[in-house]
Amino acid sequence: MRTIQDIVRYLRIYRRYIGRRMYLVFVLTVATALAQGFGITLLLPLLQASQTTSGSPENMSTAERLLQDLLQWMGIADSMTGILGFIAVVFIGKGLLQFANGGYQGYLQSRLLRELKRKLFDAYQRMDYRYYIERNTGHFINVINQQVNLFFSSFSSFASFLTQVVTTISYFAFAFAITWKFSLMAIGVGLILFGLFRRLNVYVRELSRKRSSEMSQLNKLLVQGLQSFKYIASTNQGGHLRSGVTESIRRLTHYIFRQRIAGAFTSALKEPFSVLLIVGLIAIQVTVFEAPVAPIFVALLLFHRGMQALISMQSGFQAMMDRAGAVEMVDDEFKEVQHHQEPQGEHRLAPLESSISFENATFSYDESEGPVLRDINLTIPANTTVAFVGESGAGKSTLVDLVTCMLKPQEGKLLIDGTPSNEIDLASWRSQIGYVSQETVVFDDTIANNICLWAGDIEEDEALRERVQDAARRAHADHFIQDLPDGYQTTVGDRGVRLSGGQRQRLFIARELFKQPNLLILDEATSALDTESERYIQDSIDALKGEMTVLIIAHRLSTIKNVDRVYVMEEGQVVEAGSYEDLRYRDESRFRSMVEMQSL
Repeated sequence: MRTIQDIVRYLRIYRRYIGRRMYLVFVLTVATALAQGFGITLLLPLLQASQTTSGSPENMSTAERLLQDLLQWMGIADSMTGILGFIAVVFIGKGLLQFANGGYQGYLQSRLLRELKRKLFDAYQRMDYRYYIERNTGHFINVINQQVNLFFSSFSSFASFLTQVVTTISYFAFAFAITWKFSLMAIGVGLILFGLFRRLNVYVRELSRKRSSEMSQLNKLLVQGLQSFKYIASTNQGGHLRSGVTESIRRLTHYIFRQRIAGAFTSALKEPFSVLLIVGLIAIQVTVFEAPVAPIFVALLLFHRGMQALISMQSGFQAMMDRAGAVEMVDDEFKEVQHHQEPQGEHRLAPLESSISFENATFSYDESEGPVLRDINLTIPANTTVAFVGESGAGKSTLVDLVTCMLKPQEGKLLIDGTPSNEIDLASWRSQIGYVSQETVVFDDTIANNICLWAGDIEEDEALRERVQDAARRAHADHFIQDLPDGYQTTVGDRGVRLSGGQRQRLFIARELFKQPNLLILDEATSALDTESERYIQDSIDALKGEMTVLIIAHRLSTIKNVDRVYVMEEGQVVEAGSYEDLRYRDESRFRSMVEMQSL
């Protein structure tokens, strides 16, 4: 019963992603199997036609009489040439059906792979930020790249398994119609064999689940190692990471080895078991039941094919179990990601014109650890420049995540131009935001494409080229770009590895200035810059005053002297607010202490 439940379960999963078209595969499979079994069964009247005296109708089985009636209706019952021609036509038809079946399976597989990768990537693009931070990059890469590929190949194994099921039933059914005693014995032995294989299938499926899980673990370690290559290599601290990778590889290859041993056992059993079974059953049929030779010969061929198909059915099911972990992981991941999709409002925002307001906003990542932000009440008028300062862990970055709607207040409200954040169409809001974070986001592409994000070819579009260069000049990046070998067409490498830290940051800022946002968020945007570059960037930021809303998170307080308002945060609360000069000279001000510590 467990095997049937597994088949039904995987059938539903495939149906979920492929649709009803998959049933055409089964129709073609049944037609192919019937044509093949029927073609072999036609050997019986061929043998009888070759004999000088054919058997009397009284001694024929029902199947033999039906075949004889069909051939007589066609006018070829006593013609070996006619019967041979009919057999040839049947097998040509079977070949065409098999070709159609294989071609259509290939089409469905390619569509399945395309749909799975696209839908999963789209789902990842819309997943809730909190779900994202609870996972690791290696897990996502493993699912969308490796596990989806295994899911894709599992459908081929599943289709092959069902093909062998239908083929086996077809062969046994035709053999049963010719000589039922012989067939009953063979089917009984086949059922015993199938029962023995059940335990092997459970073992293989468990190995598949462990293999899929281990691939996520290995991917996580590999991503971490490659992303941290410079640090690990320069400090010679790769030993622990290497031992983790080595141990993960050992477990993974051990699971694969055990899967291959199980597959080799099934393959090795296939031929000898089939031959021994057929020989033994024929000996019993001839010596005990004294049955005629011609039906036994045809039944022999059918059962030999049937036993081969039965073992192949086990191989197909085992191959499917090899990939069961991937099927389950991908299906579970789809359910998880869809369950954690960002809630989307329907109100499309016009360009920011009034304010961003918090009303008693509270947020916590884990309720047991207490809130990260508590009772935030503040208003940021449009086209003003504000700064948030405070020690690490004060809640500044979390507050920014609320502004971008990556996180939602658990209590209280965030209002954008008076509209609650849970009612906002997120794309209409985020398309207005430029965001420069401490972690530079640079793509392995040209300088130009990193600034305009593939908006076009600057060599062919003069207006686009001017916009890109203007954004670079405003970010004080144009001079170093011009010094690169290929200028704006220079490829910067993975995560901008061919640029210095300050150059990457200026390139990042240039991209956000190119976007011409209504809200520009600068999260320690100048922390990686030298003093001169920081001064130029600061001049660019100051030039934006009144043109757009600018929200700055800063530890270096010298960069916020010209902002309209400063908010001082401590333990998730705004404890002071005012202009730079007002807070700087206020008695017993926390901000004043911070300024004095930096000797400003």
